[in-house]
This record gives sequence, C-alpha cells and structure tokens, in this order.
Amino acid sequence: MAELERPERLQVMLTADELAALENWRFDKRMPSRSAAVRELLRRGLASDGFLAAEQGVKSQDFGLLSAPGGNGNVGDGHSE
Repeated sequence: MAELERPERLQVMLTADELAALENWRFDKRMPSRSAAVRELLRRGLASDGFLAAEQGVKSQDFGLLSAPGGNGNVGDGHSE
C-alpha cells in the first residue's frame, strides 16, 4: 500500500448550519473538496493571527498547510481566484 501524503486524520463535528456555510464557501471558491476548503480556511485563520505568511501566486494544486518536504518552499493551500 502506498504511503499517504497526509497521514494524519482530524475529525470535526459540525452543525447543519456550519456545514452549509462550509459547503457554500467551498463552492463559491471552487475548492476541489471539503478537506481542501477546511485546510484553506485553517491556513487563512492562522495567517490572520500571524502564524503563517501566505505567498502570492500559489496554485490550487499546491493545497496544504505547510510546504511539502523538498517542495518549492511556498506556504501552501493558497487558492488562486
């Protein structure tokens, strides 16, 4: 079995209204999955508190909170709009 790129799992319980808000935001931003939307919102929240510095020009294929080992050094999950 191939090694998972993201081996850590995080379970989050949401109310129906929270899930609807997430789904509406996801579709509005054309995010590829709920997971990608949650990672992007988490990245934005952390960046707003100064924990991450988002870089311009990050492509949607680079979704992730932190750059991958051996990657290009971008703080990922930047969604190009």
